[in-house]
Amino acid sequence: MFKRIGAIIALVSLPMFALAADYQAGTHYIVLDQPIKSSNTETVVVNEFFGYTCPHCNDFESQLHHWASKQADSVTFMPIPVVFGRSWEPYAKAYFVALNLGVLDQTHQAMYDAVHIDERRMTNRQALASFFAEHGVSASDFDSAYDSFDLQNKLRQGGRLAAKAQITGVPSMLVNGKYMVNATLAGSKEGMLAVVDYLVELESQ
Repeated sequence: MFKRIGAIIALVSLPMFALAADYQAGTHYIVLDQPIKSSNTETVVVNEFFGYTCPHCNDFESQLHHWASKQADSVTFMPIPVVFGRSWEPYAKAYFVALNLGVLDQTHQAMYDAVHIDERRMTNRQALASFFAEHGVSASDFDSAYDSFDLQNKLRQGGRLAAKAQITGVPSMLVNGKYMVNATLAGSKEGMLAVVDYLVELESQ
């Protein structure tokens, strides 16, 4: 089991990615100048920075879900929706609404599908309310979560974390507040997860 807490780059495919012994700071991942402290000191925290409208995040989601499902209790997986502009904010809010209402299992992949398969645009409150209603969330529950201080606080915290982690494109990953990895550095989506595994092992020692 794994713990999941809520919280655009070109994907370059390489014939094969480096062996773990060959992973180098500054080449396959970035070591942050100032580590980001976390209140969670019991597990290795892995963040994914994503956006529902990002096609690369959509392509990555199935691999990421499989990876996350294999993690031990010693790893805490914490996705963070990024806000690169006003059009990104409603989708970030959607993630935190789902998180707060405990319906992420029903809505997370469904939101990706709605955007990238059904080509729905949900850039306002009414469109989001309609989407959540389709997944069994009452109007009153949606309004309560959407208007909550907790949602605004999570948006601010996510923005600060993305800035400190030097996130300029998605999908990107952060390991234990120390190491930033993306597909450009790692060479591919698969390579990114392999580098994350290496860094998780490093932090677990």
